[in-house]
Amino acid sequence: MPVFTRALAHLRALRVPTRLGTTRLLTRWRHARDAHPAAARALRRTVHVLAALLVCAALLMPNTMPGLRPDRFTRIPAEAIVGAVLLLVLPRRPRVAVAALYGTGLGLLTVLNLLDIGFSEYLGRGFNLVLDWGLLDDALSYVRDSMGGFVATAAAVGAVLLAVLVVVLMALATVRLGNVLARHRARASTGAMVAGTVWITCASLGLQISGLPVASDRAADTLRGQTHRVVDTLRDEAAFAKEARTDTFGATPPRLLLPDLRGKDVVIAFIESYGRVAVDDPLIAPGVTSTLDTRTAALARAGYQARSGWLTSSTYGGSSWLGHSTTLSGLWIDNQQRYRTATSSDHLTLTKAFQKSGGWDTVGIMPGVQKTWPEAEWYGLDKVYDAFGMGYRGPKFSWSTMPDQYALEAFERLEHGRKRDRPLMSEVILTSSHQPWAPVPEMVDWEELGDGSLYGAVQEAGRDASEVMADSTESRKEYGRSISYSVTALTEWLERYGTDDTVLVFLGDHQPIARVTGHTKNRDVPVTVVAKDPEVLRKIDGWNWTPGLRPADDAPVWKMDAFRDRFLTAYGSVPRPTED
Repeated sequence: MPVFTRALAHLRALRVPTRLGTTRLLTRWRHARDAHPAAARALRRTVHVLAALLVCAALLMPNTMPGLRPDRFTRIPAEAIVGAVLLLVLPRRPRVAVAALYGTGLGLLTVLNLLDIGFSEYLGRGFNLVLDWGLLDDALSYVRDSMGGFVATAAAVGAVLLAVLVVVLMALATVRLGNVLARHRARASTGAMVAGTVWITCASLGLQISGLPVASDRAADTLRGQTHRVVDTLRDEAAFAKEARTDTFGATPPRLLLPDLRGKDVVIAFIESYGRVAVDDPLIAPGVTSTLDTRTAALARAGYQARSGWLTSSTYGGSSWLGHSTTLSGLWIDNQQRYRTATSSDHLTLTKAFQKSGGWDTVGIMPGVQKTWPEAEWYGLDKVYDAFGMGYRGPKFSWSTMPDQYALEAFERLEHGRKRDRPLMSEVILTSSHQPWAPVPEMVDWEELGDGSLYGAVQEAGRDASEVMADSTESRKEYGRSISYSVTALTEWLERYGTDDTVLVFLGDHQPIARVTGHTKNRDVPVTVVAKDPEVLRKIDGWNWTPGLRPADDAPVWKMDAFRDRFLTAYGSVPRPTED
């Protein structure tokens, strides 16, 4: 966990009080307490109350942002009653040890709840103890790219400090409460008995406040949930490895792969965070749908027709590679372990099917890739252009290393526009619509793109990321602008450089984060096929997709892992299964 290693190094660099300094502080505190006994007594009782509130809040804490409501903290936690009884029956030393252990465990559970809240806000799911530690480093990289190195370092140090502070304060709070219970053993025993009776009565009668049961076992439920998540993850790993070894088209001979697309230049493009909210949300949709309709008409004038539908993504808010791999492999890849298993297998990806057929050269345009990317072999890409291989000399646009228009022009210059002996299949990842959606690039004259230096002025004139991230409404507006930009760049590229034999497939990888979508469970993304050759679209008539770039609300919705097999089948591929 490099992010925590670096943060702890910063913590060690901070000055801490010496032992002698601590002793002096304690001496001064005792003198002040003796000089002002009433104030000291009031302070002591205040600390007792705060400790009790802290422990109860931790025991009742929800693990989702919508759950953080006052009524969630008006319940009776069973774990507090059980803990009080346990501390009352123990002698001093075991009591202190058990109280500290109890508080430490409660502090760690609180940290897990906070991680659950963060992951739910950004990825639409809770934190996975087995799989998700590596994503914290990705989060740090995202903050560094979006907000700068200083902010990223401060955030990492702050996160570690917060985690340590929560655990230490919780342990101190439970030790203090254990000592209070021991000093008032008789009254505390009576109180615990009354509280236990009330809890059992409320649980038996099903009493509720604001629709929530008065008797709570929230902390135990959280612990059970985390345990089940870990167990399910470990079981899923073995089951998915077996699934990945079974492939409907795994043994199909090269000549029987995609025969009906032979001679076509095929582009499969993913638009970052292009989700259903872009055409459904009343604030976002007007701009995006206007762009889609305008670009549909422009493509029609150039001789292109389109069909659009919906796919349900395997991910939400982020982890785009899970959506890419699910679409292209036909496997449901919704976590990092499944991704590692799939990419280390021989399972046939759609892009590799083009390569395996022998009828296409294959290339990847990956402006978001900034380090070694061994997955290129699994995807069947002969050549990959990453963030450093396209000659870009302009500024970054927050996380995005270059504007989509430049990446597409570089694709044309480096590969698509070159004379070649056989057609080209390309996987293109467009990144300008990646959060935080500030600054958003503007379309410029294609002839003036050069090495991208002209984007300095565009970037400077754009909005500041922190300003947009702080306001949900502004995030939605700028998100919509970024989707319109990406769609415009891609379709203008097709209009400008496409031929009679160009086939474009483009789709979103996932919905944007909850700050844009709200806390919806919908994970649908638009998917579109564009071509001049009417025979290409006739092959998918049975899909019943909507004409144009904008899918209708009632257009068919498939799970994203269904796309590979449907596409291969539509264009003449013959199934020849491999089995485990």
